[in-house]
Amino acid sequence: MYKSYLIVVLAAMFSACGANQDKEALQEEDREAKEKLQGIWLDDNTEAAVLQVAGDTIYYADAAVAPVAFKIIGDTLTTYGARINNYKIEKQGEYIFWFHSLVGDVIRLHRAENNADSLSFIHEQEVPVYTEVIKKDSVVMYDNTRYRGYVYINPSRIKVMRPGVSEEGLSVDNVYYDNIIHICVYEGKRSLFAKDITRQMFKHVIPDDFLKWAILSDMDFMGVDAKGYHYQATVCIPDGASCYVVNITIDMDGKLSYELAR
Repeated sequence: MYKSYLIVVLAAMFSACGANQDKEALQEEDREAKEKLQGIWLDDNTEAAVLQVAGDTIYYADAAVAPVAFKIIGDTLTTYGARINNYKIEKQGEYIFWFHSLVGDVIRLHRAENNADSLSFIHEQEVPVYTEVIKKDSVVMYDNTRYRGYVYINPSRIKVMRPGVSEEGLSVDNVYYDNIIHICVYEGKRSLFAKDITRQMFKHVIPDDFLKWAILSDMDFMGVDAKGYHYQATVCIPDGASCYVVNITIDMDGKLSYELAR
C-alpha cells in the first residue's frame, strides 16, 4: 500500500515539474525569430518605412518617437516602452512580417532591400530642444513698495515619454523635454526670493497619472500681498488640450505652498 502511494506521489511530482518546464519554455524568448526580424521593414501597401530592428531594439521612422526594447515569445511580439504592449504575430518569414495592431488590424510588412531606406531612421533621437531661455518680468506695487518678479523658463534634457498610437496602430512613446523654471522677486536691487521650480514639486496637487506624462510649460508672476509673493504655474500634456494651473504662494520666510487654481 505504501509503495503504491509513493509511486503516485512521485508521478505527481514529475508531472508538476514537467508542467513547470513547459511553462518556462513558453516564456523563453525565441532568439531565431528575433534574428529573423533584424533589418528595415516597409509597409506592403505604401512602401513607407515603418520599423528598423537592431539587436534588442525597435526604431521608428518618426524622430520624435523613442525606440523600444522588444522580445518575441511564442507567437507574440512584446515591446517595453512607457507601457508594455503585446502584438500577436500572424506570419513571419525572412522577407515577411505580419502582426496585429492594438486595434486588431493586421499590419503587413516586408523586408527592405534598398540601403537608402535606412535614411528614414534616426537612432539618436533628434527631437528639437529649445536652447534659448525665455525671460518674463512684471512690476507690481504693494503697501507703497515696488516689487519686480522674474520668470526664466529654462529648457532641459529631462525627457518625458508620452504614450501614443501611430497611424499603423502601434503603441509609441513620443519624446518631449521638460523645463526648469527659475523664479525670483526683487525690491529694487535687493533679492527677496529665488528658486528653481520643477514639475515634480507639484506631485501633491496634480494626480500622478497626469504628472508623469506632463511638462512644466509656463509660469507667471501674479503679485504681492500680506501672504507673500504669488506665482501661477501651468503644467500641460504636450500636444494636448489638458493642463493644470497651480497657484504658488511664497511666504516671507521663503516657504512655498501650492493650490490648484479654480
